[in-house]
Amino acid sequence: MPEPRSGAGLARLIADPAHGPLPALMLVLTVLTGVVDAVSILSLGRVFVANMTGNVVFVGFAVAGASGFALSASLSALAGFLCGAALGGAAVERLRTHRGRLLAVVTAAELGLVVVALLVVALAGASLGTGEKVAIAALLALAMGAQNAAVRDLKVFDLTTTVLTMTLTGIAADWRQHDRFAIARRLLAVLAMFAGAAVGALLVLEVSNEAALALAALLLAVVTGVAVAGSRVSATWHAASSK
Repeated sequence: MPEPRSGAGLARLIADPAHGPLPALMLVLTVLTGVVDAVSILSLGRVFVANMTGNVVFVGFAVAGASGFALSASLSALAGFLCGAALGGAAVERLRTHRGRLLAVVTAAELGLVVVALLVVALAGASLGTGEKVAIAALLALAMGAQNAAVRDLKVFDLTTTVLTMTLTGIAADWRQHDRFAIARRLLAVLAMFAGAAVGALLVLEVSNEAALALAALLLAVVTGVAVAGSRVSATWHAASSK
């Protein structure tokens, strides 16, 4: 069912009274997902660090003996994601009454993990060994697991940041309802993921893994900075959402 609306227009796609700047920040995190999955798929041996549905499928392929799939990295990503989600859940329990602080804390932690992954890549040099791939997959998945736990509690309508299956379903299934706001926000989420994946892939293929991870770190720094700044002033969107 579409989220109730108090107004219309482009501005409400990225900010509104109920969620403040959170919609825009969720879109930035959706771009981030595309970037980090570009790194993991193209450089770590067909591993998802954000999309665990795909990662479980890849683990199945690897167990069956299909070539080109890194079982160790996929299992590392799966374990890292679960640990990250558990840690993110702990942060939610402590900070759920203030969504701005929750987002700031979680994305700051993500930023630290991405920077560590960047350092691992830089120290590994031109060729990533199995150990480095496992470590990088675990670090990035840990970050994305924490992000998923936080986003799940932030409850910004149609912006999950990592999964587009239900978003695409909503675009097609609800098309006849003519809810332009809902359709537009879902399309923005799809475009954000596409843009992140495309830019991330270009950086990996044409520049370096370090460049792609540096972009991921920059995106997280922006989200963290905006969340911290927004948390310093009183606003209605800080309160936990019931929607």
